[in-house]
Amino acid sequence: MARSGRGSMMQIGKFAERTGVSIHTLRHYDDVDLLRPSGRSDGGFRLYTEDDLERFLVIRRMKPLGFSLEEMRQVLEVVDALPDATGPDREALRRRLDAFIAAAQERRAKVLAQVAMADEFIGLLEQRRSS
Repeated sequence: MARSGRGSMMQIGKFAERTGVSIHTLRHYDDVDLLRPSGRSDGGFRLYTEDDLERFLVIRRMKPLGFSLEEMRQVLEVVDALPDATGPDREALRRRLDAFIAAAQERRAKVLAQVAMADEFIGLLEQRRSS
């Protein structure tokens, strides 16, 4: 998730439109150091890039799994630091990443179980409709 700042800059309104989240949410993500804009305009407006959009999409994928904002921030920190880490630091980051992977797999299994339960419920309702 290293941010090179590639691409043209978008103001927060355009970025919100592209991501489908509110400006308020983007400001909050900035305030909690989850998604910092790549820059600021001369007037102080937040400016986002395509790299920021990619980072947002990672956040969006974590949200349905129930990761807290703090957990999301920690995942992104590990992912950002891993490419440049060496030796013991790299191994420690890999262990942390492995723990996040295991947590994501566990949460995914729970989501799949909920989907299966929802499918059963829908099936029951459809049976009632047919009888």
